[in-house]
Parts: sequence; structure tokens; C-alpha cells
Amino acid sequence: MLAWHGLFYPIIGLASCTVFIYISFGDLAFKLMETKMSFVGREGVHFMVDGNPFYVNGWNSYWLMIQSVEEASRPRMNAMFKTASGLGLTVCRTWAFNDGAYNALQISPGQFDEQVFKALDRVVMEAGRHRIRLLLSLANDWKDFGGKVQYVKWAWEAGVTSSSSNDSFFFDPSIRGYFKNYIKAILTRRNHLSGLEYRDDPAIFGWELMNEPRCPSDLSGDTIQNWIEEMANYIKSIDNKHLVTVGFEGFYGPTTPLKLKLNPADHFSKLGLDFIRNSQIPAVDFTSVHIYPDLWLPEGTDQAGKRRFVSEWVSSHIKDGEKELRKPVLFTEFGLSNKNQNFSNSERDEFYSEVFDLIYMSAKNEGAGSGSFIWQLIEGGMEEFRDEFGIVAGERPTMLRLLKEQSCRLGKISRGREWVWWRVEERC
Repeated sequence: MLAWHGLFYPIIGLASCTVFIYISFGDLAFKLMETKMSFVGREGVHFMVDGNPFYVNGWNSYWLMIQSVEEASRPRMNAMFKTASGLGLTVCRTWAFNDGAYNALQISPGQFDEQVFKALDRVVMEAGRHRIRLLLSLANDWKDFGGKVQYVKWAWEAGVTSSSSNDSFFFDPSIRGYFKNYIKAILTRRNHLSGLEYRDDPAIFGWELMNEPRCPSDLSGDTIQNWIEEMANYIKSIDNKHLVTVGFEGFYGPTTPLKLKLNPADHFSKLGLDFIRNSQIPAVDFTSVHIYPDLWLPEGTDQAGKRRFVSEWVSSHIKDGEKELRKPVLFTEFGLSNKNQNFSNSERDEFYSEVFDLIYMSAKNEGAGSGSFIWQLIEGGMEEFRDEFGIVAGERPTMLRLLKEQSCRLGKISRGREWVWWRVEERC
């Protein structure tokens, strides 16, 4: 009898709780209870979630971990996810590195600041709470937040390398070892809030090896090719649940001479990169492309020339994904500078709209164009993070409307379980 009561009362309690939820929130509550975040996979040129195609309407906020370290700035991270959730954005690209700088995650090779790691834990947890995924970048080609320069400096100071070239990041065995140790530490990190290791957390969309890698010391592209193969395969040996990409800008190289004319200028063919060849590596699940007509095209290029470049650049890479690579293509950064002569926000809106339309048409036709990420969104009061492309979320209602419209129309193509979450919120 006592044993029966021990079982009966918890059942009654659970039933009462369920009835209360239903009375209070109706059918919506059960839809929310049933919705569980799943890992994103890949089938050919499509991302897949629970058997349905998954399209990305995303954004860049590289500062999330940095701003989550200190309690005073932490609300900015929370506010950013809340804003993004309201717009139906699905993936955020952000830095999972800060090497040797202020509030560094990696203080020295293999040595980590636990408080900064806990900040990254918070970012991953908060993203999942808002049903947003993270594309986590693991290193920087630029010196910001340490970058490959810091790795070379560490190796030089330790006397384990004889090269002072920043490109030794890609070919020096000791530096490669430093980076592989870093990769392992990130992938096997156990989140102090959720208890999940990062490699087991579906809130992470995938891993990006490096932001905008370049190796101009080897124009053949062999150095970058070997580095990608080693690092991508190393990630897969630890984590076979998440997708892997490189972090390219999309510049064509020597194995596709007919495509070199599509690069924005001649010197972009001399960066040691080879988009098609580099992206064909089996351990690379999808490829990335950036779009910066203001920064890349020769000075004096008119607006018609910039628009023509953008259309050809996007269309060419989508076709590469379909014909050459059989992989999804994400445009992981794009933006229009406010330093342009006669810049106007309406011109920026028009540029973003053109990119969104190209992505949408590819998705509608079941092509390889699988999404895009604007550079960048910030919250109010973050002037120190506001570059020439930055958009303060609350200041540009027309931009927010464009973002929401893109979320809605991509969501309608997907119509999977995650689309149910979006629809019951009645945001479209």
C-alpha cells in the first residue's frame, strides 16, 4: 500500500501540472513541449533537420563571448538573442576564440581562462534557449583577438619554430599542434550550465576553421589545402555530429583559370586560395563565401558595376555548389559600407534585399544557396563595436523588416518541426 502511494502521488502531480499547462496556454503549450532542437545534417546541397530542408537566415555578432565575460555587459548578449529570435533568425556566426588579448579565452597555448570559457558556455546556452544555432569560428587570419599572428608569436617565443612568417601558422608542425590542442579543448568543453560537451550540443550549427584564411606565401594553394585536410579531419575524429566549414571569402585559384576573371581584382587570385579545390575536401561539409563590393572592387566602380559583381559572384558560387561540389553554400558575411560617398541607408537596404532575393530564389528552386549572414548586428550602447557595416538592431526598422521577411519566406519553404515553432508564435 505504501509503495502504491509512492507511485500514485507523483502521477497525480504530473497529471495536474499537465492539465494546468493546457488550461493556461492551450495547444501552443503542447507544441512548445514537443519541440526539441535537433542536429543539423547535410544531404547533397541541402542542410537537413528532422528530414526537412533547413535554410539559414543568420547574422554576425562576433562579440558575444567577449561581452558575456563581465556581468555589466552580459545583458547585451541576452538582448541580441531576444532581438534575433523576434526576427526569426536561425543561426549566429560568432567567435569561439580570443588568443592572448584582453579577456583572452586562450591565455597561452593550451592554457585557458575559466571565466571566459564560462562566458562562452552562456552564449551557447542562451542561443539554445532561443532556438538559435551557432556557427563557431575557431581562429582568425587577421590579428584582431590574437589571430594566427599570436600563434606564431607563441611558437617563436618558445623556440619551437624557426620561421617568423605569419603563414607558418599553416605549415609549422608545432603551431599546427597548438591549434589542434585548441580544437580539442573547445570540442570537448563541458558546458558548466547544461552539462553537455560542445560536441554533443545541437545548439551548435557547426565549426568554422578560421575567419578568412589567406596564405599568400604559397600561390599554388597546396599549403592551405594540406592545412584544411588535416584540421577538418581532426575535428571529425573528435566530433562527427556537427558540420565543418573553412571560412573562405570565395576567391578562385589556379585550378579554375576560367573563373579567375570573377574575382573582384587580380590580386585576389594571389592569396594562396583555390575555392573549388579547397572546398572539395570530403571532411568539409559546406562552403562559405563573403560579399564586400565596397572593399574589394577597384576604386571608382559605379553602383551598376557593384550590383553586377554581386549578382555574378553569388550566382557563380551557388552554381559551384550544385555542379562542382554538391555541397551547400552559405554567404557567411556581406555588407555595404557607410563610408561610401553619398551613402544612404536606403541603398544599403536595396543591396541586402538583392542578396536575400538571390538566396531565396535558389532555395525555392532547391539549389545550393542555403542562406546568408549579414555583417553585423549590435545592440544599442556598443559604439566601440560599431564598424562601417554595423547595424544597431533598434535603429533601422526597414532593415529589421527585410530580415523578418526573409525568415518568413525561407521558413515557409522548410515547413519542418522548427517551422511549427515559428508559426505558432505568429510572427510571420
